[in-house]
Amino acid sequence: MNNVALITGAARGLGEVIARTLHKEGFRVAITGTTTESVQPVADSLDPSGDTVWAGALDIRRKEDFEAVRDALAQKWGGTDVLVNNAGRSKVAPLLEITPEDFSANVEINLKGTFLGCQVFAPHFRDRGYGRIINIHSLAGHNGGTATGAHYAASKGGVSTLTKVFAREFASSGVTVNAVSPGPLELPVVYETVDPNKLDAIKANIPVGRFGDAEFIADTVALLASPGASSVTGACWDINGGIYMR
Repeated sequence: MNNVALITGAARGLGEVIARTLHKEGFRVAITGTTTESVQPVADSLDPSGDTVWAGALDIRRKEDFEAVRDALAQKWGGTDVLVNNAGRSKVAPLLEITPEDFSANVEINLKGTFLGCQVFAPHFRDRGYGRIINIHSLAGHNGGTATGAHYAASKGGVSTLTKVFAREFASSGVTVNAVSPGPLELPVVYETVDPNKLDAIKANIPVGRFGDAEFIADTVALLASPGASSVTGACWDINGGIYMR
C-alpha cells in the first residue's frame, strides 16, 4: 500500500476539506477538478514541491479521463489505494420545472461519474489486493431532497445502490466500497445553492438545530479509507443532524 488517495471535485467545498484532511493524515493526495488550474492553488497550499500532492483535470463523465488519472498516478507513485468520488452537481429547481437536459446532466455527473470512478479503480485495487472507495452520497438520496431538487435526489439515490453493487462484487478482493451521506453542511456551496429565504426553515427542521461540520465528514472519510476499515463495506454512514433516522 502506497497511501495514495484520489479525490474528485477537490477545488473547493467538501472535496477540498477531504483532500486537506487525508493529506494531514499522511496520504499522498491526487486532487482533481474540471481544470488543473482550478485545483492547483489547493495543491500548492498543501505541498508546493508536488512531492505529496498531484493536481489534474478530470471530467468524471469520461471513462478515459479516469483511466488517464489512474495511469498518471501509477507512474508517479506506483498506484492508487483510495478513491473518493466527491465531485457532483446540484442545481435547485422546482419539480415541474426541471428540464430533461438538467435531469440528464445531474444523473451524468452524480451517478454516472460515480459509476465510472468505481468501474475504473475497483479492478485496479483488486489487482493490487487492497483498496478503499468512498462515495459521497447525500441526505437527499434518502428523503427526496426537497431543498435540492428531484434530479439531484434521484441521482444521489442511485449512488447508494451502486455502492452496494460494487461492494458485493469486490468484497473478496481486499476492496471496500462505502458511502458517506451528509445533510446540509456549513459550506459556502450550501448558501450559494439554497434560497436564502429558506435557510432558517431548513435549520429549524434539523433536530440538532445547525448545519453539519465538513471537517467531521472528512474525518469519517479518512476512517473509512484506513486499513482498519476492512470489515466495513456496502455501508452508507448517515451524518445529517437527525433529519433522517433509520
